[in-house]
This record gives sequence, C-alpha cells and structure tokens, in this order.
Amino acid sequence: MARLIFNFGEEKHARRIAKGIVERRKKDRIATTGDLAEIIKKAIPRRLWSDKVHPATKTFQALRIVVNKELESLAEVLPQAVAALKNGGRIVIISFHSLEDRIVKDFFREQAIDCICPPEIPICSCNHRATLKIITKKIIIPSEEEIKINPRSRSAKMRVAEKYKI
Repeated sequence: MARLIFNFGEEKHARRIAKGIVERRKKDRIATTGDLAEIIKKAIPRRLWSDKVHPATKTFQALRIVVNKELESLAEVLPQAVAALKNGGRIVIISFHSLEDRIVKDFFREQAIDCICPPEIPICSCNHRATLKIITKKIIIPSEEEIKINPRSRSAKMRVAEKYKI
C-alpha cells in the first residue's frame, strides 16, 4: 500500500499513511472517505500541511489512479487518438499529474522521430516513422490569473501535437 501511495500519489509520508491505515483496520472498519482522510491527516505532521491542498489529496489521487487504471488507460488511448486524427489534425492533452504528463510527453517525443532504435545500433531496423509534429516545445501551464479564477487548474499541463500531412 505504501508503494502505491508513494508511486502514484508522490506522497513523501506514504509509509506513515499506510501504517496508519493498517493500524486502524486492525481495530475497526474504515467506512467512509472521511474516516480515511482523518487517518491520513493524523499520519502527516501538521506543520507540513499546505494551505491550498488537503493533506489527503495525494493519497486519494494515488488510490483513484490505481483503481481506475488511469495511467494504463492514457497510454492505451494515445495511439488510438492519433490514429483517429486526419492529416494536419491536432491532438491536445491536458494532464493534471506529473505521471500523466510524463506518459504524454514520452509518447509525443517517440511519435515525433523517425527512428526509435537504441543509439548503439548504427543502422535503423525499426522502420518507425514520425507521425506527429510537436507544436508546444514546452508545456503550457495556467496563468496566475486563471488559477485565481479556477484553483483546480493549478496543476494542469497542456501539450499539443499535429499529425503529419502525408
């Protein structure tokens, strides 16, 4: 459990949180999300709580990502989305988590080059051809003004690519 919370929630206190959950389950059932949030809050030192983000946010995010298989679904849908594009069509992806963004960034990069053979192979044997041109060299993030209007946008990262005209 600690590994899932750490890997998918990027939560530094994953072990303490997992230990708190295990200890609570020995005594009583965790019946509500409120119960779980309280366990998590107790596991994280008060001085480390953020004013903007609830202490349980990262843990709930990790649980949501694992249960819904969000990263696997994203990796599966990206090639399908590109295949559905017409030549010159654009794909725009907004991610809200660094793990999601990494999948999108790596996919776009791989689809924007002609050869994906390892560097130690001198002659290309993969026959891979670029299908995308990356439009946004750097991610687009919300402005401070947008974050004030919509605080949930604070973690949004947008990337854009265009399908090559063949």
